[in-house]
Formats: sequence, C-alpha cells, structure tokens
Amino acid sequence: MTKTLRKRIVINGIVQGVGFRPHVYRLARQHHLSGFVRNGGEGVTIEVQGAVHDVAAFTEKLRAEPPPLSVVESIVEEQRPVGQSDGFHIINTDRSGQAHTFISPDVAVCDACLSELFDPDNRRYRYPFINCTNCGPRYTIVRHIPYDRPYTSMQNFELCPRCRAEYDNPADRRFHAQPNACPECGPHVWLCDAGGQRMETDDAIRACANLLSRGAVLAVRGLGGFHLVVDATDDRAVAKLRRRKKRPGKPFALMAPDTATVERYAFLSEEERRLLESPVRPIVLLRKKETDGLADNVAPGNKYLGFMLPYTPLHHLLLRDHGGVLVMTSANLSDEPIVTGNEEALERLAGIADYFLLHNREIVQRCDDSIAWVEAGQTRLGRRSRGYVPAPLNLGSASSPEMLAVGGMLKSTIALSRGGQVFLSQHIGDLDNERAYAFFKDSIEHLQRILQIEPSYVVCDKHPEYLSSKWARAQPLPCIEVQHHHAHMAAVMAEHGLNDNVLALILDGTGYGDDGTIWGGEVLAGNRRTYERRAWLRPIPLPGGETAIHEPWRIAAALVDGALGSLTSVKEMPFWKERKERDAENLRVMIRRGINTPLSSGCGRLFDGVSALLGLCSHIDYEAEAAIRLEMISDPTVTEGWGVEARPETYDGALDWAPMVRCLLQGIQQSRPTEELAARFHFSLAEMWTRVLCRTRDELGLNTVV
Repeated sequence: MTKTLRKRIVINGIVQGVGFRPHVYRLARQHHLSGFVRNGGEGVTIEVQGAVHDVAAFTEKLRAEPPPLSVVESIVEEQRPVGQSDGFHIINTDRSGQAHTFISPDVAVCDACLSELFDPDNRRYRYPFINCTNCGPRYTIVRHIPYDRPYTSMQNFELCPRCRAEYDNPADRRFHAQPNACPECGPHVWLCDAGGQRMETDDAIRACANLLSRGAVLAVRGLGGFHLVVDATDDRAVAKLRRRKKRPGKPFALMAPDTATVERYAFLSEEERRLLESPVRPIVLLRKKETDGLADNVAPGNKYLGFMLPYTPLHHLLLRDHGGVLVMTSANLSDEPIVTGNEEALERLAGIADYFLLHNREIVQRCDDSIAWVEAGQTRLGRRSRGYVPAPLNLGSASSPEMLAVGGMLKSTIALSRGGQVFLSQHIGDLDNERAYAFFKDSIEHLQRILQIEPSYVVCDKHPEYLSSKWARAQPLPCIEVQHHHAHMAAVMAEHGLNDNVLALILDGTGYGDDGTIWGGEVLAGNRRTYERRAWLRPIPLPGGETAIHEPWRIAAALVDGALGSLTSVKEMPFWKERKERDAENLRVMIRRGINTPLSSGCGRLFDGVSALLGLCSHIDYEAEAAIRLEMISDPTVTEGWGVEARPETYDGALDWAPMVRCLLQGIQQSRPTEELAARFHFSLAEMWTRVLCRTRDELGLNTVV
C-alpha cells in the first residue's frame, strides 16, 4: 500500500502578484496531490497531501522551477497529520499576522500580451492596460499587503464576466492577475487640450502620435507618473520643451520602439541590449554615435544618450503609431516630484504641455524611471526606482533590529530594514522642495504600511540642517546620526559583503564633516561602525557660499588665488570675460576675510572650478553639469597627467591642489587644447589619489579599497 504524506510549505520572498499560486496549483495537479495554496502575510502557504514520492517530486520541482518573476527568499517545510482532503484548491487570502512577504516591482508588458495587443481579432486589441500574471503594474498600484485586487487602485473596476472567468480559471494566464481588465470593464484613456477640454477622437493614442509629428508637447500619464513627450527628431519641439520646462541643458531621456532603432543612434553591447530588454526596462546610458537624425539639443555636449524601451502597452501603442524616437522626460516642475494625478497635471503642467493624454487608473505610488549603465560587464544603477523597488537588498545579518534610515537632502531615498534585508524606496528627490518633502514623509508611511515594519531606531545624516535629519530627530525613537561619507563607505561595504577594515576613497560634492566643515575629498580607514579620516583635499574657498556652487566661475577665481597668491592674472583668462572690473577685488576681499566664504574639501568643487577655468561652465543649470562637461570634453587619446609637477604638496596637513591648478594655468597660457587639459587634469587627480591610497595601505596594512 502506498504511504500517504501531508506537508505544509511556507514560501517567503517576492511570491505574490507573480503567478505563484496558479504555478503551485498546476504542479500539484500534475503530481496528483490534494490540499490548498493561499496568500498571507507570511508569504505563500501550501499544504499538499499524497503519495510520498509525489510529494517529494512536487517539492523538488517547486524549488527548482519557481515562476520566472518570483524571488524566493526562504522555504520552510513541516510534516502535518494526514487528513481528509479532496482535490487541490486555491483558497482565500489569510489576512492575519505580520507581513513577511514582498510586493513585486512593476514589470514590463510581456510578449504574450503584446501579441494580443496588436492582434485585430483579439478582444484586447489596442487596449492600453492589457496585462497578465507575468507582467504589468504592481508596486505603483498597491495600497496594502497582501497583493489582492481590493487593496489596489483596481478596486473600483469590477470584472466583466469574461475577465472574471479568466481571473477564476487556474489554467488561464490571467488567473488571479489583480490588474486584469479589458475595454469593457477596465480603465480607459482620453485626450484633453491645454485647458482640460476633452477632445473627441476615434483613437486617443493615434491622435497623440499625429500631434507629436506636428511638433506638439504632450503630457502622458503612464505607470508611475506623467512624462513630457516630444518628437526627438524635431529640433524646434525639443527647444520648445526646454524653454517651457526651464531646462536649458540637462540631457533628456529617450524612448525607442526597439533595439534596432536604438542602434541607429548609439553603440549597443550584448549586456546593454539585455538590460534594455529586461523586464525592468530602465533608462540605459549608451555611447552616442556620430550620426544625424536626433535633434542636436536632446543631450547637448554629451557623449551619451539615455535610451529606454516601451514598458507599458500604452507606450508600445504610442511608439508604434509614431514610428520614431520620442523624448520621454519626467513631468515635473524644477526640483518637484513627478506629477501623478490628472487634475494635478492640468494645474502643474499648464504652460508646458499643449495636450494631455489621461487615464483613470490611480497611481498609488509615484515612481520615476530607473537609470542604469553597463561597466566592465556589470550593471550599475544611477537611480534605483521603477522596476527595482521595493525588492529588498540582502545584507545577511539576520539578527539586526528593524530600522528606518532617512538619507540625505539631495536625491533622497529612504530605507527600512528587517532581519538581513533592506527595502529601499523609489527616488524621492531633493528635499528643499515642499512637495518633495511631503513625498518623503508619504513614502515612509507607505513603505512601513505595506511591509508592516515598525522600526526600533531611526538613522539620519549628521548635518544639523538637513530636513530629513530634523524629521528623524523629532521622532519618538532613538536616533543614530551618521557622518555623510562614512555612510557612503558603509553602503559600499554592505553591497559587497565586507566586514573587516578597509580604505575608502570619497570623491563627493558635499557632506557635513565631524569638524563642522564641508567634506567630500578624503581617504577614510575603518569599518561599518568606526572610521578615521587619513587624508583630505585642501579646502577650497567658496566665495558667495551656495551661490558659488551655482556659479562655478567664483570657485575658478578661488583656485587661481590659491595657486598663485593673487587674482591679478585672472582678468586675462577666458572665463573672466563677462566679469566686471570690481568683481576680482570683491572676491579677493571675501576670500581673505572669510566673508560669506565657507571652505569645502569636496572634490566636486575642484571639478567645478577647473571646468569654469577652462571656459566650459561658468553657471550651472543642473547638478554636476560643470563636472559632466569637463568629462565629456576630455581627449580619450591622452593617457597621462602632468607628472611630478602636479604632485600635491601638503597644505596644513591636506593634499594641495595648487600644483595641478598651476599646470592647468600654464597650459591655458600656452594655448594647449582644452580637450588635452581636461584629460590631463583627470589623470593627475587619479594619480594623486592612487599615491595616497598606496601610502595609507603601507601605513595600515589594509589592501581592500571601496
């Protein structure tokens, strides 16, 4: 007689909203097992009963071949008493207990749905919200755990009989696909003019494509917010968008229908192709080809283009109808979060967009596009947002308390930890904006709610004036303050699983130092808990304070004064052409007397000053513009710095940049090519830090650098 066994299996991780229950159902039926599967706060719970060899085959298959979108963090099995069991069932969600499961990130539309989208005989032909268990919105539409339709922004869209039949059929691709819908029962799109007046069209998306071809600026409501869209080959349309958005120079992101189109304008490796086509669909930075076609002002002065492929059905329809490349930039006013609501868009984007493509599926969580690039075959993230959030990072220290970390002031994100996992929020932005600060607080509340994490500590930057830090100190929790650059160091250590002492090279723009000054160019030695500042850049005067960061010609003058001891020669330099006679004397007095002239050892300020010295950027329109222009113009055929002449002396114990600046000034005087001087500066700076690291390694016996 065959022995019967019953097992309870609890699976934790990204296991809801990814087709796990229908996958389990099919496996159980294949192996002739009875029992049930259900979602719950702790993940997916399975009970199976049947012949011992069938249960073993089921569990082996389940471990070896989980659904492709799932991420299994743990599987716990226990034997249960054999009982009366008839068939295998998917039962209602258990809403009790603390949540230990995760919401899936949003997933690009799958090939099966795309095939239906463009099939004239399919009932979802050209339906811009087509999705299934294998694709579609997740994080951006969910309000609570568990991930069930009543807890999403689809709660008000009652399934029609045909969609309900798909939703209830375990053999169907749309079984328990929470956003499942069709033209009869789901969300829809419509087109409005700049005044919010609804326009009568047979097909709103086709109408948008025609408007784009005529040079219009569109605001398009997408997955995690609105995009501002223009034809990327139309110089006048791109210029109009720049003028209206008050964004004169920052590169725009692009969306192309496929990789073949991308390759017309940018070089594409196999790794970059895979990243572009992945379910995440980030913006990927690609080396630009010297070819005509795109508007010159898409990414002025930049050797790279940021391309992404369509990731929603709406985007696919728009790109297919338009037939070319579109600028697809986040729809927001300067420094504000991306716009998400229809009324908000009509109000905030008035005067920017000519037309609005709207829809009625609420965006619960705004989520900007992620930005990535490939370096040495590895994906690097510049912005971890849509497609990645809220998937956790595993740090391995399971005994850690639950904590909330609130980040810095610029490019803010927040993080929650539980056990050995850290959950990062999407990109929030710069908190000196009222709307961004409100979004910061909303993000904390939302992430705590969907993860059901109650932190025991809050962690913040040491800076006394950061809004995030002030918020943290006001909470009824123990507050741990961390130095800005020690946080950078610890983050890289955590990413690479390093626990022992290391050396850390910090090349940043700004960060509040332990001595109350601005840091950002130093070598630290230590670990995740403690550190020592072993070497640092000579502080650079910033005449005008914050103004100098936006007007780097001021920093250039301070570098000349620091290198030569006077500003006498500055009036003959190219970057000084627009300055008045008295400016030099005013700056000299400010620097000598320290009037509104804080000191910064931030390496970013050195890049800013050198960029201005070379006449590349006297005023910046976006963060790091001066440094980017310096990098972009560097001659790739130059492979060394200035050598011994540029080696730093010590200046009050700091690494003096003056020898490098003197070499640069000599090159300017000799009319050396700007491209050559930019490259030699980069190499000389790299050589300086390499020597410092080698010296510190010899002193401390530490061989690992982060």
